[in-house]
Amino acid sequence: MAAPHKYLKEVVKEGKRVRWPNRETLWPAIAVVIWISVFAALFLVLEDLAASSIISQLQSAFGG
Repeated sequence: MAAPHKYLKEVVKEGKRVRWPNRETLWPAIAVVIWISVFAALFLVLEDLAASSIISQLQSAFGG
């Protein structure tokens, strides 16, 4: 049962080695992630609406 304790100890050790960003670097990165997520969501919604429209037109054209 020493393995989980050793693993957690190593995780903490690696966490202390990480160079964490400061606030001046972090906020623009968060803004970029949010904007990309919003853009991707809007793109997928528009793509879904277009596909739905095409499928409904095909169904009506072929008597579905």
